[in-house]
Amino acid sequence: MMLFRLVFGLLLLSGLLCFAMYIGTSQVVWRQRGIVIVKWTVLAAFGFFAVLILERLVLLL
Repeated sequence: MMLFRLVFGLLLLSGLLCFAMYIGTSQVVWRQRGIVIVKWTVLAAFGFFAVLILERLVLLL
């Protein structure tokens, strides 16, 4: 659990840094990198919550 939180937080931080670099340099490549990182972060969060839900369902059955 702690490892996932660390990875999730680092992904969010790296996405924010990419967007900050885009604002600072106006280079489109930083915006594209930030969008890709945020997309993968959201997909990882969906997977994590799906696993949590499945664990709770197993306990109910």
